[in-house]
Amino acid sequence: MSTSIESVLHENRVFNPSPAFVAQANVSGMDAYQALCAEAAADYEGYWARLARENVVWKQPFSTVLDESGAPFYQWFSDGKLNASWNCLDKNIEAGLGDKVAIIFEADDGKVTRVTYSELLARVARFANALKGLGVKKGDRVIIYLPMSIEGVVAMQACARIGATHSVVFGGFSAQSLRDRIEDAGAVLIITADEQCRGGKNLPLKPAVDEALTLPGTGSIKNVVVYRRSGGPCNMVPGRDLWWHDVAANQSETCEPEWVEAEHPLFLLYTSGSTGKPKGVQHSTGGYLLHAILTTRWTFDLKPGDVFWCTADIGWVTGHTYVTYGPLACGGTEIVFEGVPTFPDAGRFWKMIQDHKVSIFYTAPTAIRALIKAADINPGTHPKHYDLSSLRVLGSVGEPINPEAWMWYHDNIGGGRCPIMDTFWQTETGGHVITPLPGATPLVPGSCTLAFPGIMAAVVDEAGHDVEWGKGGFLVIKRPWPSMIRTIWNDPDRFRKSYFPEDLGGKLYLAGDGAVRNAQSGYFTIMGRIDDVLSVSGHRLGTMEIESALVSHPLVAEAAVVGKPHDIKGEAIVAYVVLKTARPTGEEAKRIVNDLRNHVAHEIGPIAKPDEIRFGDNLPKTRSGKIMRRLLRTLAKGEEITSDISTLENPAILDQLKEVIK
Repeated sequence: MSTSIESVLHENRVFNPSPAFVAQANVSGMDAYQALCAEAAADYEGYWARLARENVVWKQPFSTVLDESGAPFYQWFSDGKLNASWNCLDKNIEAGLGDKVAIIFEADDGKVTRVTYSELLARVARFANALKGLGVKKGDRVIIYLPMSIEGVVAMQACARIGATHSVVFGGFSAQSLRDRIEDAGAVLIITADEQCRGGKNLPLKPAVDEALTLPGTGSIKNVVVYRRSGGPCNMVPGRDLWWHDVAANQSETCEPEWVEAEHPLFLLYTSGSTGKPKGVQHSTGGYLLHAILTTRWTFDLKPGDVFWCTADIGWVTGHTYVTYGPLACGGTEIVFEGVPTFPDAGRFWKMIQDHKVSIFYTAPTAIRALIKAADINPGTHPKHYDLSSLRVLGSVGEPINPEAWMWYHDNIGGGRCPIMDTFWQTETGGHVITPLPGATPLVPGSCTLAFPGIMAAVVDEAGHDVEWGKGGFLVIKRPWPSMIRTIWNDPDRFRKSYFPEDLGGKLYLAGDGAVRNAQSGYFTIMGRIDDVLSVSGHRLGTMEIESALVSHPLVAEAAVVGKPHDIKGEAIVAYVVLKTARPTGEEAKRIVNDLRNHVAHEIGPIAKPDEIRFGDNLPKTRSGKIMRRLLRTLAKGEEITSDISTLENPAILDQLKEVIK
């Protein structure tokens, strides 16, 4: 991957933070950023120890900072004790924030509920006591299978309060996926709901739990606690199933927290298990909480008066770090939203920003691109029709954002004044590892810019050696950091092989992404997963690079690129394209295909021309908006899809995308 990939680095638009923003920022100016980086470089352990003492409240202070004796199974602050729920709730109440609104919940139907820190603590304590009454204790694993709700946050915080390890399963996952996670975690209890409400529809949740519990491997479950969300029909198994409102009734609103070791597993979060066994990413309590706090304060510049909205579901790590833990541990006010961005129309996000005076908005490029297309189709939903003047910081998460979508976001949502935090991180990293800081970093569309202070990110070749800036390679992190994955639950060998491969010396954390650094600025650009870097006639081409070229064409709303085997070139490029207009057919489709191929050739070079272009009304996505690229690879190869597609929001799209236009 050492071939020069200059075409990724042609972006020359630079957006500097305004002097007014710099003046008030939590990290003020590049000098402040560089000073933090220099402190970490000079005394790595001392840097993280200082931040841990200043930002986290410890019941028992730590004396050991980093323990590398079991590398790569690193430990941080291991002799310290704390409680994550106490740091999110009691700490703020003791600081006089009891009457401050912690959560503004907007339901699918638009109903709004506000909960203060004191009220949230009371809810958490009651439910924590209920869990203890059911025999749940420190170290037990609890599955949470809930919709976006105050109850989802309460369930997670209640587990943390009593030292139980939660494992949240996204509400779109199938019974089989649920079963796999129950079995692997050895969970003792499930927290679920009768139904979830999305896009004006009530979608059942409890039946998936019932089905999962008929499958082998789920015998560890003793109880199922059910939150009555919709009041729809709900089968309750006597002796096993209990209503949330019944078990929480008459419980005390005081619950002494379980003070746990810093390395105590706060949660397990399973990454995709659709092919092979799911990976249970294990996160610690102390190191994870520290990074959740730091990234919320520094990346988003969170202030006491802000209203913070991360649109992610709690079923994903983004919803853990930037809904359940980070904003609350910082004493912030946050939005929790149950619905979808296109119901009752595609102006829903903009109306919510207007109504709740949201000042920090964090969403995914897939959502942005979908809303760009929606505004083209129905101009009445364009953000210009809403008052978005409360916004001051924007964020992007989930995948690299192409420059044109970045510019639309900047101009139409941010009004040209709001810095965009293009954040790179993973389930395994716990929080941002490469990201701008809004009061410090000059922004370049399409680049996640520089490493978060204290994160030693680099780009290396196949042998683990640094490559020159301007040349592509593997993204790695050279030193362990507090919020990193601790292991894969029950599978330490897989952990070591996946993240600390011997090919790279066994000491570098392998992110699994290709990256390149700008030859002048050193800014990082993520090129997509290592297996999404194509080898075409000996040339290394990032799929993200080709996608960005396609989306820069005025007709294209969204694109996804994969490779398929080719006898001569090694790999052929297959592009799936969603246009801003209706899906073309016949001669019109052929004309547009030629136009797009020539456009890519102009933007990148003839070698990057897609061999095939297929059109769809949309791309296959999970209900959280993530493109299911493994399905696109299967379609490209002309194979039948046999893997689990239960999380797919729009399965009918697959038939459209089988059609090849030469």
